[in-house]
Amino acid sequence: MSADQRCRAGAADHPFQPSLSAAKKALQETGKLTIVALGSSTTAGSGASQAERSYPAVLEAELKRRLPDRDIKVVNKGIGGQSAYDMLLRIDADVIAEKPTIVIWQTVVNDAIRDVGEEKLAKILKKGIRKVENAGIDMVLMDLQWLPREDRYPKYEEYRAVLAKTAGELNVSVFPRHAMMKSWAKSNKFTEEELVGMDGLHMVDASYRCLAIRIADGLVSGLTGAKLDLAEGPKPTN
Repeated sequence: MSADQRCRAGAADHPFQPSLSAAKKALQETGKLTIVALGSSTTAGSGASQAERSYPAVLEAELKRRLPDRDIKVVNKGIGGQSAYDMLLRIDADVIAEKPTIVIWQTVVNDAIRDVGEEKLAKILKKGIRKVENAGIDMVLMDLQWLPREDRYPKYEEYRAVLAKTAGELNVSVFPRHAMMKSWAKSNKFTEEELVGMDGLHMVDASYRCLAIRIADGLVSGLTGAKLDLAEGPKPTN
């Protein structure tokens, strides 16, 4: 099994099938796709050995490879340590101003660690989602990551539930990062060091690459209608 094929461990049980109506229309009409990756340390690439191995950088390379005749750009707007509220304040300048057709919002981990309040978090997420969607941009929320020792953060699951509930109420696509990483951990295809770094919190090169590959699988399928082959991924389209 290749290093990339192992990324799809558990994919059939935890599919990512985003609704991308705005992006699909724009891609068909203009041949262009701009994605803003909004987030905290996972998006910024904390734990990666170099910037080119952050998930947004790998995602851009994967999408360019799979959609070779399209003009594709993934803009990294990750700032380590930020809360959902910090990111809400940046949406106008860092998301809408870039005129993307998709935003991938990776958030809530820092809110869970700091226990900012579940009702407060739900309101912040709803404001951010509505602001993005009112601008005609497709929204994808990223679930929190799986951690080897989540018991360090007593309300981790409660905050994951806030994200899931909010996404369900507003009909927003969610990338199942937690379930995906848990499947990797159980698959015996990764060492623990390939999933989470020495700090027990941040992802590393191998897991960032797999994260990007799995996101690319869902995006390409949603944008082109290509049937997802869990062994190979969506086929490139001309």
